[in-house]
Amino acid sequence: MAGLAASFGSGAMTNSIEEFEGSDVLLVTGSNTTENHPIISQVIKRGIRRGMKLIVADPRKIDLVEMSTLWLRQKPGTDVALINGMMRAIIEEGLWDKDYVEERTEGFEELKKAVEPFTPQVVERITGVPAKDLVEAARLYARAERASIAYAMGITQHITGTDNVKSLANLAMLCGNMGIVSGGVNPLRGQSNVQGACDMGALPNVYPGYQRVDDETVRSRFEKAWEVSLSQVPGLTLMEMMEAARSGKIRAMYIMGENPMLSDPDLAHVEEALRSLEFLVVQDIFLTETARLAHVVLPSASYAEREGTYTNTERRVQRAFPAIVPIGQSRPDWEIIRGLARRLGHGWNYSSAAEIMDEIARVTPSYGGITYERLDSEGLQWPCPTRDHPGTPILHKGRFTRGKGLFHPIQFIPADELPDEQYPFILTTGRVLYQYHTGTMTRKSRGIEALYPEGPVEISPEDARSLGIQDGDLVEVESRRGSLRARTRVTRRSPEGVVFMTFHFHEAAVNVLTNPAVDPVAKIPEYKVCAVRIRKAA
Repeated sequence: MAGLAASFGSGAMTNSIEEFEGSDVLLVTGSNTTENHPIISQVIKRGIRRGMKLIVADPRKIDLVEMSTLWLRQKPGTDVALINGMMRAIIEEGLWDKDYVEERTEGFEELKKAVEPFTPQVVERITGVPAKDLVEAARLYARAERASIAYAMGITQHITGTDNVKSLANLAMLCGNMGIVSGGVNPLRGQSNVQGACDMGALPNVYPGYQRVDDETVRSRFEKAWEVSLSQVPGLTLMEMMEAARSGKIRAMYIMGENPMLSDPDLAHVEEALRSLEFLVVQDIFLTETARLAHVVLPSASYAEREGTYTNTERRVQRAFPAIVPIGQSRPDWEIIRGLARRLGHGWNYSSAAEIMDEIARVTPSYGGITYERLDSEGLQWPCPTRDHPGTPILHKGRFTRGKGLFHPIQFIPADELPDEQYPFILTTGRVLYQYHTGTMTRKSRGIEALYPEGPVEISPEDARSLGIQDGDLVEVESRRGSLRARTRVTRRSPEGVVFMTFHFHEAAVNVLTNPAVDPVAKIPEYKVCAVRIRKAA
């Protein structure tokens, strides 16, 4: 979104975590916050005790629902219809911030026209959310002096993920909640330093600081800084890389700290792609499912064995200090990469992580004022362009990056794969409190493994009854891409017609089932909606 590129292009929070506590109304959608972001959920709980009203939009009855003022139980994949319906109700009742819209935005008339068909009754038919609840949510959000939005991968992991995020930005701007304390649109990132990795250019189309590779001015600046010739062609996304490997267009791959053999959709194709490579290098702290396929494994040091920085979900850059020396032959990632560059004939002479940080500041305007010396005493939120800049807790204060914020009229598009007679259930995926990502670290903890040792198939009592299934039964779950076996957990957390699984467990690798269809802009796969069938296993 042009007006919000600094935050949404990177998936960064527009505001700070502590500001949730000061919101009058908080809309949480696509985020099981208590299980996936437990520290942030504590701030939200403090806000609720202070009197904040909480709206939860989620197909599952997550723990936050028990604390909410209002629960909107939309069908998976119908978020745009839900948000458009809220905006239509706000406009119809004259509750939008007219001064803010007039002074700080453009495109309002186009937005108004786009949301007009989304009456409460139409939205109820699409989403399953009662019309009266939709209108109540719209009034709660619009009448608040300070309203904030928090979302996570339940919003982005759809073929309409970009549309979902733009719709949330539309809602925030419509009610004047962008650029204010305890407002904004706040994506909660899924891993400890995913924000920092994106900031540093670990994306196929940008250099550090989200500077585009196809911008001639940007590219020439990096060519001068690095004394190399750089391509103007953006690289491949994750799904594109796997397809290129499978077809033979990519012959070698270097994977760092990632386990696509559990985390990527349609795992049968992922395995075929990785086995098609002539040379696979995996750099990790454990021998993951992906590392087992590698020709060479480079042992990297864990977080406790290295120094550096992490950038968290509120754009806060913080220093990390080693607690122990690297074990065995493991090394910090930067040392491994430096050594590889030298073997390839490049004179990389970095002597410390601090030296690399200094280069980051030179080539990345948003990190320009961030140094190890400053980080010794405090974390700093980017943009922090100069050494005397205090950092930026709130983005878009006073003006947007492009000047005025641009409304984007968004139309509802159904999920790529919906239930039918052959595959009658929607499968959606997520995480649990006790395990993390592909279980590379957490499943090696005996205590955690004792608390949550396997990944069940969460199914509603009504669906279990119709299938003749009891709690704890072994079932086979099958999609158009593969099948797996797991035990059932019969619970009202999942609505009728929807089943839920986590992707932490290789014994029941749910991404064997998931759909590799991607958002056309962000190229993120649709992990949250695919069609499956279930039967009791022999």
